[in-house]
Amino acid sequence: MGKLVITIPDELEQEFRDAVYRRYGMKRGNLTRAVIEALEQWISTVREEIEHQKDSKLNVGRG
Repeated sequence: MGKLVITIPDELEQEFRDAVYRRYGMKRGNLTRAVIEALEQWISTVREEIEHQKDSKLNVGRG
């Protein structure tokens, strides 16, 4: 397993923890679960944006 050490604003951390506790409860491992979910979603979004940009560039000048 990989390990990331990050620094985020206190308010963002608290909002994230609150959201995790509301969604999953205060069970061990739930923060990790939520971070993995968030990273996977972010990666998926970025990949889609990149593909859209590639498609847009290929279609320039056609028509």
